[in-house]
Amino acid sequence: MSEDHTHVQEFFGARAADWDRKFPDDGPAFTTAVAESGLRPGDRVLDAGCGTGRALPALRAAVGPAGTVLGADLTPQMLAAARQAGRDTAGTLLLADVARLPLRDGVLDAVFAAGLIAHLSDPEANLRELARVVRPGGRLALFHPIGRAALAARQGRELMPDDQRAEHNLGPLLAGSGWDMISYADEDARFLALAVRRA
Repeated sequence: MSEDHTHVQEFFGARAADWDRKFPDDGPAFTTAVAESGLRPGDRVLDAGCGTGRALPALRAAVGPAGTVLGADLTPQMLAAARQAGRDTAGTLLLADVARLPLRDGVLDAVFAAGLIAHLSDPEANLRELARVVRPGGRLALFHPIGRAALAARQGRELMPDDQRAEHNLGPLLAGSGWDMISYADEDARFLALAVRRA
């Protein structure tokens, strides 16, 4: 396992038990983002870097009983917290790295990723791996429950022009990894970028 992966596992592993208590008001933002991500009944969707599985119930509601919901995370403690919260009833949990997903090419209709992009060790390669498992025309939703400026303020740092979630950086990053960005919202109360898998 790479040093990056070990760091991510240690960071989230130490925080898994308190994660949902620390961010108790994020639920409606997840529900809204899922509603805007273009999912249809019967779709197959992956929550990449699912953490404690907060998006899984909304994803299940969007794809219905005929759909498939997968949640993949690198950190066992996060998946344990998802099970403890009962969210494994909404989807299948996988202990897996988004850099090497145990899925066939083009098997999914969509990927939902909350807060993931800041933790990718190689963003272009990792986004290309997400593109690999999504059919042409399928969707990618990159979400965060608060916008870039609000997150920077929470973390006590300046918003930098090289932030990869800035629109002028994210568009080319997605384009270089098989996605076309179709919408971008960066507001205090949410961040949501939607992209379509290029044919």
